[in-house]
Amino acid sequence: MQFNRKDKDDKFLLNLYKRLLYPRMVEEKMLKLLRQGRIGKWFSGIGQEAIAVGSTLAMQSDEYILPMHRNLGVFTSRDISLKKLMAQWQGKATGFTKGRDRSFHFGTQDYKIIGMISHLGPQMALADGIALADVLANKQKATLVYTGEGATSEGDFHEAVNVAAVWNLPVIFIIENNGYGLSTPKSEQFRCKHLVDKAIGYGIEGVQIDGNNILEVYDTINQLASEIRKDPRPVLVECLTFRMRGHEEASGTKYVPQELFDEWEKKDPLSNYESYLITQGILTSDSIIDIKIQIKKAIELEVEEAFEEPEPKVDSIIEESDMYFPFVQKVIEPASSSTEKRYLDAITDGLDLAMQKYPNLVLMGQDIADYGGAFKITDGFTAKYGKGRVRNTPICESAIVGAGLGLSINGFKAIVEMQFADFVTVGFNQIVNNLAKTHYRWGEKADVVVRMPTGAGTAAGPFHSQSNEAWFTKTPGLKIVYPAFPEDAKGLLLAAIEDPNPVLYFEHKYLYRSLSSPVPDGYFTTEIGKAVKLTDGKQFTIITYGLGVHWALDYLKNNPEFDATLIDLRTLQPWDKETVLAAVKLTGKVIILHEDTLTNGFGAEISAWIGEHCFLHLDAPVMRCASLDTAIPMNKALEDNFLAKARLAETIEKLLKF
Repeated sequence: MQFNRKDKDDKFLLNLYKRLLYPRMVEEKMLKLLRQGRIGKWFSGIGQEAIAVGSTLAMQSDEYILPMHRNLGVFTSRDISLKKLMAQWQGKATGFTKGRDRSFHFGTQDYKIIGMISHLGPQMALADGIALADVLANKQKATLVYTGEGATSEGDFHEAVNVAAVWNLPVIFIIENNGYGLSTPKSEQFRCKHLVDKAIGYGIEGVQIDGNNILEVYDTINQLASEIRKDPRPVLVECLTFRMRGHEEASGTKYVPQELFDEWEKKDPLSNYESYLITQGILTSDSIIDIKIQIKKAIELEVEEAFEEPEPKVDSIIEESDMYFPFVQKVIEPASSSTEKRYLDAITDGLDLAMQKYPNLVLMGQDIADYGGAFKITDGFTAKYGKGRVRNTPICESAIVGAGLGLSINGFKAIVEMQFADFVTVGFNQIVNNLAKTHYRWGEKADVVVRMPTGAGTAAGPFHSQSNEAWFTKTPGLKIVYPAFPEDAKGLLLAAIEDPNPVLYFEHKYLYRSLSSPVPDGYFTTEIGKAVKLTDGKQFTIITYGLGVHWALDYLKNNPEFDATLIDLRTLQPWDKETVLAAVKLTGKVIILHEDTLTNGFGAEISAWIGEHCFLHLDAPVMRCASLDTAIPMNKALEDNFLAKARLAETIEKLLKF
């Protein structure tokens, strides 16, 4: 291994050695504790520490780094105390996640480190969003994100690198090519000879380096970071290295040929650098012993102190409240003046006002810029706010949702438009595992609104018509709103944008141009979590939302002999239990109506809650009126038969017979 010190003085080189030695000795301590049964799991990075240490030290201290679970050197090089890290690994109350997540699955704004989730690839899209925020804020900063050779097979890798390339984002993507994804060798993971060659397909620079040579790692990342701060662009860096331990200790290494261990042991980053410093007269046998004694003493002390840290307090109220970033909505009352607006125009109006109020708000979605979006909701926005804040995206829902979270982490607000709510499946992981869980895991807000053009009635078939709100209502950490009227469409959208928590905003495509009503002028918000009672009757109650509200209104208008209470939930997470309870007490008979399919639709949750909490007030079973348990057909006659509206009259008749 050849080292080139260039203009580095002895002090710098010695500090680099200590930085490299420290995580190695911590790891050796962890392996002893594992054998002693004092810890339960460990993902070892022994043999590849030079990548984490060298690249971290090459970055500025206020630049974000997004590491993996084998990058202990990132955390130690940012001077996070071992006691704090140990508390995290042991699930202590003083850990970064307060016992809620393990290993390096955490982030910290204090140290500008954003940890991964177990799905390996999604953190790369967050890096895009973080870098985009720096570009929009005119900050000359770089962002560093790691991935393994195995994760380069994931769609998240492709999406994130491609977005960074298209948008010229200052991101350094490091691939730690250590030869194995758990037990699967690289020969079974990809056909290209070198992973750095992937850069060619994205039209970006690619660099391959010896990941075990700490000076080469430091110099390469330092140079690249300096360049892309001034000339924003992404770079792909493949670091050749080897994992000398198992994927995690329980998995062992029997699947790895011994000759590979023999070969890579000669390339050990620590022993090679240590030998080099001896030849440079910077280290001696005695000084090495002294340094190791000092480090070992410090490690032993901090580890034992961490074991004495308190366990988390078990409190269900705290656990549930910590799913959301603390936020108390202050409802802004609407003006007395109003203008007749279509449902679609009310959404446009809300977005326009929000863009004016929040200079840090960024809109992202397919075709939303000059084209104005598939439904023309953002038509004219680029002329008004520029393409920096109104961004066309490649077709990559996962990366864009992840970029939204990255924007939020770095001080921005984000709205992501799904061209159709059906397409959210491609970004599902980012929503339910990243947006929803980020605050609970490490206390960071996820200030992202996902707009969801939803629903049937337009003969658009199985992939453009689904009502998929129930996919998300069961996920703690998300808020779900679903306006049925233009006024609520505007007020709930502005409320969702104000809220620093992730909000899924369902907007019904059928209502875009078919429904108009007076909408208050100017800026106002509607309370999230508050239903509205549209009619007040004593015979029975209809609980619904979205297009179901209009089905119910039409039915009651055409059947004036019925005296019904009609509740528009407006919000599905959290939903208004008090208003529902009052209506059940008043009428004793309830129909839950929704456009979604029957089985496991959101109505099932409402029905179960009423049965559990309102049983003594019921005069009949709670009945659900929903769409068929099939995919949505395209043919209009078939679609009409599919929708819940086709069964509303018979369900009401059945209910009233009790």
